Amino acid sequence: MINLELPKKLKASANQAHQVAAEIFRPISRKYDLAEHEYPVELDTMAAMIEGLNDSGGDVGGAAGGRSDASTELLGNSNGGNMAALLNALETSWGDVGLMLSIPYQGLGNAAIAAVSTDEQLERFGKVWASMAITEPSFGSDSAAVTTTAVLDGDEWVLNGEKIFVTAGERSTHIVVWASVDKSKGRAAIKSFVVPRDAPGLSVARLEHKLGIKASDTAVLLLQDCRIPKDNILGSPEVNVEQGFAGVMQTFDNTRPLVAAMAVGVGRAALEELRGILAEAGVEVSYDTPAYNQHAAAAEFLRLEADWEAAYLLSLRAAWMADNKKPNSLEASMSKAKAGRTGTDVTLKAVELAGTIGYSQHTLLEKWGRDSKILDIFEGTQQIQQLIVARRVLGKSSAELK
Repeated sequence: MINLELPKKLKASANQAHQVAAEIFRPISRKYDLAEHEYPVELDTMAAMIEGLNDSGGDVGGAAGGRSDASTELLGNSNGGNMAALLNALETSWGDVGLMLSIPYQGLGNAAIAAVSTDEQLERFGKVWASMAITEPSFGSDSAAVTTTAVLDGDEWVLNGEKIFVTAGERSTHIVVWASVDKSKGRAAIKSFVVPRDAPGLSVARLEHKLGIKASDTAVLLLQDCRIPKDNILGSPEVNVEQGFAGVMQTFDNTRPLVAAMAVGVGRAALEELRGILAEAGVEVSYDTPAYNQHAAAAEFLRLEADWEAAYLLSLRAAWMADNKKPNSLEASMSKAKAGRTGTDVTLKAVELAGTIGYSQHTLLEKWGRDSKILDIFEGTQQIQQLIVARRVLGKSSAELK
């Protein structure tokens, strides 16, 4: 049974993340929303702190802290790296999700390394700052349509292709790239490769101008005869047709709950702001009176809050399962689908209920409305999550249910 009360050690780290969100992110949130692509220099202090803690043996950043190797048979229920990362993502996204995505050593590629790397690779790449490069100009959510290739040439892999919408693609120190080692074998031949920033043949073509998360750099990357060491392929280089796409797709079981947590964090920020605005307008939200007997705005707030609570609990469940070595593909997609949809619903409804204040830049409500949209799209769109959930519930394969 899952105990939904957070343990003391996670409460402490979550509180630290909240202080970062309140004292560092919130004061500069509007600044970097208006100054798109400008590097948030305030994050340099955090980078130095994380590097120092990592050098002293702490797993504060990178992939090392995202993998829990404890034996659940001996220890019982475990709350490890995935739960800690989820709570940190939630709290810092409460401050600013764009800045959260710009925190050094906290890239989505780190979750990929934690999910599928060998112990030796985790030792080498466990404390780098890694972004994820999956999407290409020819496809969006169909990850099996990867056209980027990786060809073994002696002791090096040679990668060729173009990746788009790479979060932290310019700032990270490493890129986790999805590429095919043998196109004739289909999706089973898609592997993850760790490409260092200074690898020959890797370049940033451009940075995207976006609706939201403007503090985060979103890059187009070119791989032109890009060479990396032979052992920079994550996991086994063998193509297992029977296993199929399961190896690299395991990455999403770790990252989707994190994205869900980001939406939960932004949603909570909007609910708190809206609650204050309603109170100033004389609208009281009561938990003792039926919604139909309250002000329409209060009734709507109660609906939004209930949806938010469901998204929060689903996210906790998915992370808990990952920490306890339980298959969580269904739960990861459920949490991402629910939180992504709830995040956009909550933030946009908050803008609407707040009226002119919500639509103006007097508060951050309109910004949160823009920021939340991407959280329903990247790491698998709302529609893809619903498709995955349907397949798991009905017991259908991807070929049977498209």
